[in-house]
Amino acid sequence: MNIHKLARTTPASRALIAARRAAGVAEAVVAQQLGIDRKTVRKWTRRQRSEGAAGLDDRSSRPSSSPTALEGAWRDAVLALRRLKFTQAQIARVLTLSKSRVQRVVACSGLGKLAALEPPLPENRYERRRPGELIHVDTKKLGRFYRPGHRVTGNRAVAGIRGNNGWEFLHVAIDDRSRLAYAELLPDEKGGTCAGFLRRAAVFFSRHGIRRIERIMSDNGSGYISADFRQAVLTLGARHLRTKPYTPRTNGKAERYIQTMLRLWAYVRPYHSSDERALALDPWLRWYNRQRPHGSLNNISPVETLKQLRRDNVVGLHS
Repeated sequence: MNIHKLARTTPASRALIAARRAAGVAEAVVAQQLGIDRKTVRKWTRRQRSEGAAGLDDRSSRPSSSPTALEGAWRDAVLALRRLKFTQAQIARVLTLSKSRVQRVVACSGLGKLAALEPPLPENRYERRRPGELIHVDTKKLGRFYRPGHRVTGNRAVAGIRGNNGWEFLHVAIDDRSRLAYAELLPDEKGGTCAGFLRRAAVFFSRHGIRRIERIMSDNGSGYISADFRQAVLTLGARHLRTKPYTPRTNGKAERYIQTMLRLWAYVRPYHSSDERALALDPWLRWYNRQRPHGSLNNISPVETLKQLRRDNVVGLHS
């Protein structure tokens, strides 16, 4: 049984109330001792006398009868029209019901939002065979600050805690097969900046044996569809893949990597400033790539995965 976190009584304390009343303790005294109202004492005493121990358990707040509730056939008709994507107002007109009754039925069935009427999306899990076969890139905007914010302190009471300090942009690149990752904090996400980041990321991957990048996947951000980024991709001899609009899960490995960075680097402790947070980035990346066990890699690190693949003579890796 789930007791509300603000509940003043539990089945054990209710039994104590009934026992003290049975022992002759005055109702007002019991209420004062337990810090509750006299009506509460009276209610649990009455339930215990009439129903025994079972009367001290929590009950559903649903009324025993609902005279105005729709009958089953009417509910089925409402839900059938809703599954045909009728709006609640249209259902009310067709069935000559009040909109509020239709809304209650739809809400109770979990069909209030149109997204609930769509079939569930199939899983989009995949993994390339070779390191360098696909590199995911993405960006995340982070606010500059000069004292800890609510994300780490939990305190929203101080207005304007970030002020007008501007933004910095986290650029990330992650290899689909080995999960080897690279990241930089840059001043913007324009085409030239994204292109420069891609070139430096390619050098980083090359130092770890991934000399050839075959495909690069990004979203449709302005920086990634720019001429500068397109030229950088061509220089690497790679092919540029772009995700389906409004479908971030297509680039899910980059999205998931960013979430890991936010949780374990950006918001893991109360940095005194964004400059201090930036200084912690390189050590964190070394830990992520060399030491952190990765669940999708049989709990070994990306660098250890590359070593295993190299021992297995996987195409695309060089010592």
